[in-house]
Amino acid sequence: MTETATTGTGKTLVPAEDLRTFCAALLETGGLGPEHARTTADVFVWAAQRGVDSHGIARVPAYLELLAKGVANARPGLTVESTTPGAAVLDADRAPGPVALTAAAEEAVNRARTTGIASVGVRSTVHTGAIGYYVSKIAEQGLVGIGFVSGMPNMGYTGVKGAAVATSPLAIAVPAADRAPLLLDMATATIALGRIRQAKASGTPLPEGAAATADGTPTTDPAEAVMPLPLGGAKGSGMSLAFELITSVLVGAPIFSAFHSDDPQGRKHRQNALLVAIDPAAFGDPEAFLASVDTTLGTLKELPPTDGADGVFYPGERSAATAALRGENGIAVAPKVWQQLTAAADAAGITVPAVL
Repeated sequence: MTETATTGTGKTLVPAEDLRTFCAALLETGGLGPEHARTTADVFVWAAQRGVDSHGIARVPAYLELLAKGVANARPGLTVESTTPGAAVLDADRAPGPVALTAAAEEAVNRARTTGIASVGVRSTVHTGAIGYYVSKIAEQGLVGIGFVSGMPNMGYTGVKGAAVATSPLAIAVPAADRAPLLLDMATATIALGRIRQAKASGTPLPEGAAATADGTPTTDPAEAVMPLPLGGAKGSGMSLAFELITSVLVGAPIFSAFHSDDPQGRKHRQNALLVAIDPAAFGDPEAFLASVDTTLGTLKELPPTDGADGVFYPGERSAATAALRGENGIAVAPKVWQQLTAAADAAGITVPAVL
């Protein structure tokens, strides 16, 4: 067994790069090739480093289960179909989301360099992970990244009983000259499913209008809540439906209509996505654009904060600061997750990284 050091909260601190290598090794035991394992691990560590623990290292055991059950294809044959320079469809062949969407982001950037704007639809992937990762990768290349994902219905829809649409996310990343990129990464739900599970475990009441029972009745009782409600009511549910149309339906792989049909295959787990890359050079001077982004964000931060506020922040600013801090001091892994990871490592004969 491995000796561990813990924080005051009982979490284990692990250097980011060591954690990335460790998670990749574990994912290889699930059947992923070295490159795909490293890509998938990078998405998890990126999320954990930015403080998005719901999409971080805790996902590794879940992905190992998806691979073991054959829900995710460990050796997918990704193919790209295209009839125009500015658009393509990547058939993921049930590849893990990090594998499929990383490839799609690269494809979108390469095409946008020529066409100015390019979009890549992703068909038949399995759990995309933190969508902010992929648009951030686009922004790292100096382009604007936009992403949409559609998945299995697990959220209410205004006026409908029971789960109707998915908590489909939207992410936008805009590069800047001297500041961290703007990164808006949001779901169409009021709260995440993970937060409902946490409230259930702790017995903490949920916010008004955030969750519902199985028949769609709003509740604050975590013991009765089974699904989140859409953000802004009809606005969030409408966005989710629209994302289904511009992802799943657009690439010929509808999820919503199949899920609500009589076909049992309609409830087989899968996700689709759409990534868009926009090259500022197609609209003018890219350096002037980046400088203007800095000016815009700086203007926001100079606005007077409300009483009691810590300051004025733009989307992605604080998570970038968290990433820098955790990059220096290590990533805190929850006790239960660390136990699962080390148990899997012991079973596979993988060396557990030294902790801080």
